[in-house]
Amino acid sequence: MSEGPDFSVRVDQNKYLPEGGREVHAIVTVTAAGAEPNSQPGRITAAGPAAGPDAAEVIIIDTSGSMTGEKIGAAKRAAHAAIDALREGVNFAIIAGANNARMVYPNLRRLVPVTGRSREEAKHAVRSLAAEGGTAIGSWLRLADAMLGQHPRAIRHAILLTDGKNQHEQPEVLDATLAACAGHFVCDCRGVGTDWSVPELRKVASALLGTVDLIANPEDLEADFRRMAEQSMGKAVGDVALRVWIPQGARLRFVKQVLPDVQDLTAKRVDSGAQSGDYPMGAWGEESRDYHICVDVPPGEVGRQIRAAWVKIVAAGPDGEEVRASGNVLAEWTTDEAMSTQINRHVAQYTGQEELAAAIQEGLAARRDGDVDTATTRLGRAVKLANETGNEGTARLLSRVVDVIDVESGTVRLKPRVSQEDEMSLDSRSTRTVRTRGGGDRPAAPGQPAARPEGGGPA
Repeated sequence: MSEGPDFSVRVDQNKYLPEGGREVHAIVTVTAAGAEPNSQPGRITAAGPAAGPDAAEVIIIDTSGSMTGEKIGAAKRAAHAAIDALREGVNFAIIAGANNARMVYPNLRRLVPVTGRSREEAKHAVRSLAAEGGTAIGSWLRLADAMLGQHPRAIRHAILLTDGKNQHEQPEVLDATLAACAGHFVCDCRGVGTDWSVPELRKVASALLGTVDLIANPEDLEADFRRMAEQSMGKAVGDVALRVWIPQGARLRFVKQVLPDVQDLTAKRVDSGAQSGDYPMGAWGEESRDYHICVDVPPGEVGRQIRAAWVKIVAAGPDGEEVRASGNVLAEWTTDEAMSTQINRHVAQYTGQEELAAAIQEGLAARRDGDVDTATTRLGRAVKLANETGNEGTARLLSRVVDVIDVESGTVRLKPRVSQEDEMSLDSRSTRTVRTRGGGDRPAAPGQPAARPEGGGPA
């Protein structure tokens, strides 16, 4: 019997290709439902601690010299809130990060279970934190990885807070650390203030399948830490993978998560068979995410239908690896131009939001470099895409950086003065997406062909 939530897969696409066509796009919606509620911190029954999956949590607090005054005080309160949100029995630890990483709680390099006593001991240890030293994020992650690695079967998660750039460690050291830690745990990253680097922290979050955000006001840290810890406690199954099989002669161009944010998973592939690969999806609770898959297939004869890809949701079960759900991406060749040129609405809107994220990041980089023409063009394109895809939150953030002259054409003018906070907010949240609404070209029975397609694939 499978542990954790029940998974389902829905495929949205236009399966029809013109004669000689090769490129197949699909949006794969993965939904997990029925997970046991695990976000009730401190709940103890007659049988012992609240039930829930094995979990491990590490909270990493930047204690470099710049984390003085209001910031270190807010970081302490935020750590207390996260500790209180942890479920009884979950293994946890607190790390202080400066030039090197050091244990705050416990004293030894290991995790300890959450109990009433360990909560109070951890909060007492956090109160003693002081700001001193530099910033070497790789060393912080290496220590977290070493401790979380002692719990290989647990759902492993880390929260990382910093207020500065990784100035006391070579970039290649951080890159090597991220490569070594990838797939071991999920890490949500937060930057407090405006002296840290969004691209740098985004690189950490992307490698470790987490999120990145700006917390401009230190007073907002407490609520954000509590929310992240509660979400972590809500996960019911870890190390879920999207397995994609393609037929012989086909090429998988990319696999991207496109909701709740854009994350390119293509380079994270791990081969799982002669024609299949696994793409990491991290830990799951009750939630839904969307993935964009693009496959190049060998051209077929008109009227022929094939399975262009076979997607499966794979997770560990009590008896080993289990397939929790599956779906088909199809291709069928036609001479009907109206059918082959119709773009599926879901594919179109997510493609627009992927381009939106890139346009924002490129536009802001050009603005920082003083390239006004490129910045105006790219941010104007972003305004147009935000409007077309219904991404109202991103549209509001863009309006703080540019004056919108005509939203339909994407005509804008750069604002002469933009606060660092507004620019970093737009940059850090540029990858956030919204779910598409409305119809599209969904087959009558999503994931199942009307007739049996050619090219079966492995069982």
